[in-house]
Order: sequence, then C-alpha cells, then structure tokens
Amino acid sequence: MLNYDKQLKVFSQQLRKNMTDAEKYLWSRLRGKQLKGYQFYRQKSIGRYIVDFYCPKAGLVIELDGGQHYEGTVKEKDRVRDDVLKRTELRVLRFSDREVFENIDAVMEKIWSYL
Repeated sequence: MLNYDKQLKVFSQQLRKNMTDAEKYLWSRLRGKQLKGYQFYRQKSIGRYIVDFYCPKAGLVIELDGGQHYEGTVKEKDRVRDDVLKRTELRVLRFSDREVFENIDAVMEKIWSYL
C-alpha cells in the first residue's frame, strides 16, 4: 500500500469537486472499470502528491497537463514529481488537455496498452 500525506485529503476532495473539463472527459472513459475491468481513482493522494488518475492494479498514474505545464518551473516540478513516482515503481503517463479533446481514442489506446 502506498503512503500518502493526510494533510492532502481535503485538497484532493476539492480537486475531485472541481475537475477540469479535460479531466471530466477522460474520467467518463475511465470510471466504472470500463478498461479491462481495471479500477481507476481520480485526484488520488500518493506520497506528498495528488495525481489526476491512479490505477493501483496496473501501478499506473495518468496526468493531464494544461498549457502551464510546458513552461519553465512547472515543467521541472513535473519532471521531479514523475521521478519520485517512478521510484515507487509506478508508471506515469502524461497527456495534454488538447490530446484528450482532439484524439481521445489515441489516449485511450495508449492507456489500454499499459494495463
């Protein structure tokens, strides 16, 4: 079982209530064990981070990135975060919000290949 920072619980609940449009769209395709019967969780606390989507059975984290994730300090923070998650033997997939809206089928195929 992965550890998590209990102080993040309230924040992760708020994030679940205020998902971005891209997160809502992807969640509609992940929820309810639609992919090979795998359970996904949204806005899940792992360690000192909150990940957008998490599938424990596959050890898979999915992150959706808006435009701010492609700029200097945020991009570096994401890289460090991904490295920390990978050290806990999790695989991290990143997609842009744009990819989700413009080519959801390709996004779903990529996720499917990791399950």
